[in-house]
Amino acid sequence: MVKADERREAMVDRLADFILAEGLEAAKLRPLAKAAKVSDRMLLYYFKDKSQAVGAALERISSRLVVILGEKTASKPLPYEALLTKLRGIVLAEDMWPYMRLWLEIVALAGRGDAFYRATGEAIGRGMLAWAAGQLDSASAKEREKEAARLFVTIEGMVLLNAVGLGAVSREAFASSRPSTHKRRKA
Repeated sequence: MVKADERREAMVDRLADFILAEGLEAAKLRPLAKAAKVSDRMLLYYFKDKSQAVGAALERISSRLVVILGEKTASKPLPYEALLTKLRGIVLAEDMWPYMRLWLEIVALAGRGDAFYRATGEAIGRGMLAWAAGQLDSASAKEREKEAARLFVTIEGMVLLNAVGLGAVSREAFASSRPSTHKRRKA
């Protein structure tokens, strides 16, 4: 790797650390440059603009998250309920909260109509759906896609409720969503 490429990669790591710690609200040009340990001009030398620097940092954060999830999940595909149980404990853990908080910030910005964050959020979301599909032991490819989507929606709901102080609600919903061993009576 060329020295300039090495320097850029180190900057991306520092930018990712900064955004994870401070959030996107703090991702203005000068604070980003300071976090990258370069001047504003030098940051813009390595990145076309602030959006490109933030985009590179978000890609790095997303890659880190996939590695962390891979380390914390099973080495072989799991049935839906087993993977949901495992992921619920992972994504709501305190050490994962910077990633979840950042995800919620991306979603909020996308929801406000920001095209950059909508595209970024869609790319991250599609990547997470693909990752989830690869973790599921399903009867067919079609079922795996459906279960990955259901898993993503369920985890997203849990993260959202946890963010607004309603983590107990998601835990209760999860506890009551397990299939009952009792047969329903016909009315």
